[in-house]
Formats: sequence, structure tokens, C-alpha cells
Amino acid sequence: MIAVFTVSDMTCGHCEKTVRTALAEALPGAAVTVDLPSRRVTVEGDKDTAEEAIREAGYSPEAVVV
Repeated sequence: MIAVFTVSDMTCGHCEKTVRTALAEALPGAAVTVDLPSRRVTVEGDKDTAEEAIREAGYSPEAVVV
């Protein structure tokens, strides 16, 4: 399953690293793509788990329907 989120409050490289780390811990081995300019995160794995991991890292993900 592929989950795509817009993370409006992810604004810099530090934010990107924090989100990547949170997703790597929640979904080990999952492919994660971050497009910082568009503030979009794509991750392979369970959408709910990914969303919760991003929220716990301090960000506000909004699921994108693909």
C-alpha cells in the first residue's frame, strides 16, 4: 500500500529528517520519498501507522487521495 500525505508544517531539512526518522521507526524497511518544496511525503506501508508516526513526530499530515 502506498500512502501520500501533505505535511504543511514540514518546512526545512531538519523537519524532513525528523519525518523520515519517525517513518523508519514505525515502518522499518518502507520506502519513503519526501518532496520538501511541495511538502509531500510518500511512504509504502500502512497509511494509519504512517500518519500516526508523523503526528507523534510533531507534524500535521493530511492524507492525499491518489
